Amino acid sequence: MEDQAVTTRMKPQPAAVLMIQGTASDVGKSLVTAAIGRIMTRDGYRTAPFKSQNMALNSYVTVDGKEIGRAQGMQAEAFGTTATTDMNPILLKPSGEMSAQIVVHGVPHAALSAREYREKFLPEAKSTVMDALGRLRSSYDVVLMEGAGSPAEINLKARDIVNMNLAGWADAPVLLVADIDRGGVFAFLVGTLELLEPHERARVKGFIINKFRGDLSLLQPGLDWLEQRTGIPVLGVLPFLPQLRIEAEDSVVLEGTTGRLRAMKGKELDIAIIRYPRISNFTDFDPLEDEPDAAVRYVAAADELGTPDAIILPGTKNTGADLDYLREQGFPEAIAAAMNQGTRQLVGICGGYQMLGLKLYDPHAVESSEPGEREGLGLLPLSTSFLQQKTTVRASGVLAQNHPLLLGGTPPGSVTELSIEGYEIHMGTTVNHDPSLVRSLFLLKGPEGSTQLEGWGTPEGQVWGTYLHGLFHNDGLRRAWLDGLRLSKGLIPLAQTFSAAALREQEFDRLADSVRANLDMAAVYEIMGLTQTGR
Repeated sequence: MEDQAVTTRMKPQPAAVLMIQGTASDVGKSLVTAAIGRIMTRDGYRTAPFKSQNMALNSYVTVDGKEIGRAQGMQAEAFGTTATTDMNPILLKPSGEMSAQIVVHGVPHAALSAREYREKFLPEAKSTVMDALGRLRSSYDVVLMEGAGSPAEINLKARDIVNMNLAGWADAPVLLVADIDRGGVFAFLVGTLELLEPHERARVKGFIINKFRGDLSLLQPGLDWLEQRTGIPVLGVLPFLPQLRIEAEDSVVLEGTTGRLRAMKGKELDIAIIRYPRISNFTDFDPLEDEPDAAVRYVAAADELGTPDAIILPGTKNTGADLDYLREQGFPEAIAAAMNQGTRQLVGICGGYQMLGLKLYDPHAVESSEPGEREGLGLLPLSTSFLQQKTTVRASGVLAQNHPLLLGGTPPGSVTELSIEGYEIHMGTTVNHDPSLVRSLFLLKGPEGSTQLEGWGTPEGQVWGTYLHGLFHNDGLRRAWLDGLRLSKGLIPLAQTFSAAALREQEFDRLADSVRANLDMAAVYEIMGLTQTGR
């Protein structure tokens, strides 16, 4: 008995947990979670993010080649830890208005309708979720759990695995985040509480009001009323942070960016990205937006395309459906006109790369309700067949010799072999039917010292495509590509302007500093039963 008591005393305690829920989608839960985790990591705690079920088209590939939600990958990086599928064991990738691909621990599990998901999958999901959370709690000091949407969705609560049911299973205190920028913040908070069951309401230990602009003293009477009405403290009013350069997960952030050119002052290059309905992994282009000479705009209507310097067809969750959308909107004609009138490059990334080819084959009905095929845009001698097995892999290598990617020749002073890193997430395999018409873009490292070619482009560099996401996060390649566009316009190349990785760390710190200055972290630690001094 004495030995058993010693063993019990020496057994590590499971990690403390805290759940960040929101009054609605897009109130800032992911960034608030990232900020609190960054603060706790600085304070000495080994911290992990966790979101049991995430719905997003922006994905992140773990080091072992598995797919999770982009937000949890971002949070892991902010916490200085390695992302694993335990941090997001269930990922939903919408493929239509009422259906989604279900990814479990980074691997496609099934394609289900919303009803099938709720009736067939959710009843069995608790064990998957709790096993993942248990592994995290045994390996870290703190696990920050992020909810999804709102905990007050009455029609969803019975089979909830991501909000209050999960908080109960984990015995987690909850902080409720509301976005004051969208208006009605007090109604959102009080209304959410009113729709919770008494035992759920008891878990809410504090409010966080996010994205505040203005004079805090004018808000104070409302805060006093809220605390008196609910008995729950407002732990922080977080200011709106302009131009925060941390990638978003959902395409809702692109609202308002479509249309004609935004401010072009000081911007010499016009980069147009086609925004189709199922756009995915648009964070590929965040570093371009930070370049001093590149104006990046998302275009949803063909008559808004104009004649940019480069047009990018981004990734998509459903290549065939978004290719149909391009045709319905008249984009092939608009793109052809732009290329004839001076657009220097047409670039395809992942699904956009597949669209550039001759044919899209879907023999297993991976992307549609029945097997079939579609005509591609016919700009590269390629065909793609959609497979039932998804490719998810991290990749590294160099820009191939005689590459068509850099217009105007290799910019002066640059190396001929630019190192690159990226990742692939796709269901299709692409075949080149005439290598004499195109040149390969990249030479990637394969297993056991082997190499493989990836990506193809026309010899003059006007059209090219690749499966590699994260391409423009490579500082040397990004700057060389933009300088190639500059040279083709008779402009002088620029020196390297910034490090995407260093900028990311700087932005994580800016976010954490702002939240620490405006959130009662002592109260947060107390709610979790921790001190601020770390382990």
